Amino acid sequence: MSPEAVPVPEQDRLTPEARVLADLITSVFPDIGATVTDAAEARRVLAANPRPPWEPPAVGSVEDRTIPGPAGAPEIPVRIYLPDPVEAPGPRPTVVFCHGGGFVICDLDSHDGIARSICRGAGAAVVSVDYRLAPEHPFPAGVDDAYAALLWAADHVAELGGDPDALVVAGDSAGGNLSAVAAQTARDRGGPALALQVLVYPATDMSREWPSYETNGEGYFLSRMHMTWFEEQYIGAVAPEGRADPRVSPLRGELAGLPPAHIVTAGCDPLCDEGRAYGEALRAAGVPVTEGHFPQAFHGFFGFSELLDDARTAMAGAVAAIAATVTDRKNSGGDGGGAG
Repeated sequence: MSPEAVPVPEQDRLTPEARVLADLITSVFPDIGATVTDAAEARRVLAANPRPPWEPPAVGSVEDRTIPGPAGAPEIPVRIYLPDPVEAPGPRPTVVFCHGGGFVICDLDSHDGIARSICRGAGAAVVSVDYRLAPEHPFPAGVDDAYAALLWAADHVAELGGDPDALVVAGDSAGGNLSAVAAQTARDRGGPALALQVLVYPATDMSREWPSYETNGEGYFLSRMHMTWFEEQYIGAVAPEGRADPRVSPLRGELAGLPPAHIVTAGCDPLCDEGRAYGEALRAAGVPVTEGHFPQAFHGFFGFSELLDDARTAMAGAVAAIAATVTDRKNSGGDGGGAG
């Protein structure tokens, strides 16, 4: 689909720069749920896209390795990013990062730039998790892998140069869901203790009953059709009542006793309402929450700091929150774009 063919709402709410980028991404994204219904084909289409024309943020070191998976499951590939030891001598935060992609697509490479930006901006060790994807590995494989990676990181904080009191879980979209679930699991299973959860436009409720699914369901890159297809791949075999399982819909879980959260949402995103509702529910449960809400941004904007002011502001708020988890650092990030 060409950018000219993308359905644009009559009253477009994106910034002009975000509109151009959203249309461009839509034009090269697989037409999932319509002409592309096979997950492997969707991944091939994404892999064939050219890489961005800019250099990714420089960090101290990058290492690909594997770590133990859940009991009876394969090892988990991870990519470990460490900051420049001169610029960030430590002790540092340790961030377990889960990428987005509807639980079906994307990987360590697709989110390399975000992981690098977090590592460099927060002076943090980042463990980016290549969790198992649906439909080959449906729910709860991704959930189990995310928690296993969190356990591994907690056991290797010293090796990574980390502050043992500054363990963070973070993710965008589907990865935000996995991160929220990992935080709940850690609380329920007695650890590891988390200093922060960073949730970037997270999927928190599989009911799909939120108004933003209607207002933002077409013309803003991520669509209702995409979300329906992702859901079918991930929880298609789960009974309808399974949508209320907190490991599927963390908004439906018990939220008291969770670590502080920093939540980023986009106003032109189908997931906007449930992301903001999660923040409100956390606050009601006594959990400290900071929020960066960007009314004129779309789902996926967070990864484009090189192009969008909102993305730069959102990343700055996230890395400031992460950096502040170390005892002798201060958070100067504030709420970002239009929080409230």
